[in-house]
Amino acid sequence: MSLNNQGRPTAPSAANDAVQVQTVSGNKALDQATKLIFETGTPRRTGVDLPEPKGKANRLGAHAREGEIGLPGLSEPETMRHYVRLSQKNYAIDLGVYPLGSCTMKHNPRLNEKVARMPGFADVHPLQPVSTAQGALELMYELSHWLMTLCNMPAVALTPKAGAHGELCGMMAIRARLDADGHSHKRRVLVPESAHGTNPATAVQCGFTVDEIPATDDGRVDLAALKAKLGDDVAGIMLTNPNTCGLFERDIIKIADLIHSVGGYFYCDGANFNALVGRVRPGDLGVDAMHINLHKTFSTPHGGGGPGSGPTVLSDALKDYAPVPYVVKDGEGYNLVETAIDGSFGRMCAFHGQMGMYSRALTYMMSHGADGLKQATEDAVLNANYIQASLSDVMTPAFGGICMHEALFDDRFLKDTGVETLDFAKAMIDEGYHPMTMYFPLVVHGAMLIEPTESESKGELDRFIGSMRHLATKAKTGDVESFKQAPIYAPMRRLDETQAARKPILRWTPPVDVAEAAE
Repeated sequence: MSLNNQGRPTAPSAANDAVQVQTVSGNKALDQATKLIFETGTPRRTGVDLPEPKGKANRLGAHAREGEIGLPGLSEPETMRHYVRLSQKNYAIDLGVYPLGSCTMKHNPRLNEKVARMPGFADVHPLQPVSTAQGALELMYELSHWLMTLCNMPAVALTPKAGAHGELCGMMAIRARLDADGHSHKRRVLVPESAHGTNPATAVQCGFTVDEIPATDDGRVDLAALKAKLGDDVAGIMLTNPNTCGLFERDIIKIADLIHSVGGYFYCDGANFNALVGRVRPGDLGVDAMHINLHKTFSTPHGGGGPGSGPTVLSDALKDYAPVPYVVKDGEGYNLVETAIDGSFGRMCAFHGQMGMYSRALTYMMSHGADGLKQATEDAVLNANYIQASLSDVMTPAFGGICMHEALFDDRFLKDTGVETLDFAKAMIDEGYHPMTMYFPLVVHGAMLIEPTESESKGELDRFIGSMRHLATKAKTGDVESFKQAPIYAPMRRLDETQAARKPILRWTPPVDVAEAAE
């Protein structure tokens, strides 16, 4: 049974479709039918001929394989076609606008990819002598300088592998400082409900307890509720800014002062730093620790092509508690400090390990320059507000006023239409767009979070806005069935997500021949 018809139809089936698209081949013009690779290949076919090994005794003994391994074999053109066809069934930033909110899916400059593949960066090994990796260490040192300058912070740890790992780094540094000062009783961390979901998980992982702070009607931290939660046992706060609603916390300096007044530390989740770069320096806001998603803010969304990277900048109060290793410059060049000094919590991991993210990020920074980074931030915020303003008469913004890098809508405009957020998102697929982020943040009912990024031109945004306006208007006309059927034109139709989660089919088994079964 082919991949295209397992458990769900692939042809349009809405009641008002006059033409049912069916072909003998299963192809639909340029949309080629794709079977599972196990169905297409056979173990006896291969695109590569290898000679049998000679003079090598099998040392597996009784553990030696007796039967076929069961992997499919394909010729070279069959292999190429299989993966090209699969790639054409995926949406990509190189195809069109990718409106996921809180994910920053923007254009990846090809210059960055070229630099990441340079010899000495692409093939550097963590165990080679430091004297042979001077170029790589210089790049890391330069990257650290850019990050500290952009944040106005005196130290940065490059070792964290991603955003949540960066959070862990910051909170471990805070705990190390508290313990060093004899404040081990401070174990309560305040976390606003508009913070990223990993924030409370990270706090608990570090041995803290979490105390949630509610939001006001305008989507920001309730300052009065925060003041009521203050006490001698408060270790600090984990606040996302801009928050998950795409809003800047106007009282952020007051919040920092309040936390510091009780001997706590301010951890800022920097996942949305791409809305601040070149415009606001977190160190000026009273931030003590903040991770930065290199793979998001500086050009490579979600660590595409390799691991992510979440460097953590630290304030004067925490700089001596940074993990090792880190790069220093001395009279002989660049070196790695690998022995923890007094106060440092030691290592987070054995090695740095994500040179591709370092080289991409520094290339992005240097090719843009300080003024270019500032403009990118301004364009990202401008694009988000352009979308919000252009759709506010047919959709319902979750909060009033201007937003930052992403526009958040709720489902009030769909009330009494019979169309839900999920249906609206599925209809976007038929319009040729990847759906926006749905049902996040959780504090907004039926949330639809859109982040256009700075990569998109006004023309591309206008095309996207036109489609969104059309769908919003159509939902209010009573044409519920077309939304429930969507997507109609995608290679795969809508599946029962509940059943798929509860009863996943994780293994393909070949069909049983009817004649053999009868015997």
